[in-house]
Amino acid sequence: FYTTYKCSSLVSSHTKAKLIINSFKPGGDGGRLLECGNHYHSDDDLVVALSTGWFNYKKRCLKYINIHGNGKSVKAKVVDECDSRMGCDSVHDYQPPCPNNIVNASKAVWKALGFLEKNWGEMDIYWLNTD
Repeated sequence: FYTTYKCSSLVSSHTKAKLIINSFKPGGDGGRLLECGNHYHSDDDLVVALSTGWFNYKKRCLKYINIHGNGKSVKAKVVDECDSRMGCDSVHDYQPPCPNNIVNASKAVWKALGFLEKNWGEMDIYWLNTD
């Protein structure tokens, strides 16, 4: 059994999270069309998916967040949900449910934050709303 979550911590001016590398293109992580706009994005786009609680029933769809990490910051668009309630099925590409503190980010976000490619995977960051 996997842990599932219905909520995330409150969003503040310094919301702590785990940044996870993710691909939003066809055949990328998740294997499905995205929740916001129902289309894919290039790895060169500054886009993210948020854990279910932060995604807030699509209320953050296509809004921007500022991500701070590695001494830098980047503005990225929310285009998908990292489902914290369900997983391990074909809809979720057989991946387990997402923890409640995740910002899945494209390669472009990792590059903009100046992380070396060999360190891409998972990093502690913080984020806040821009809209």
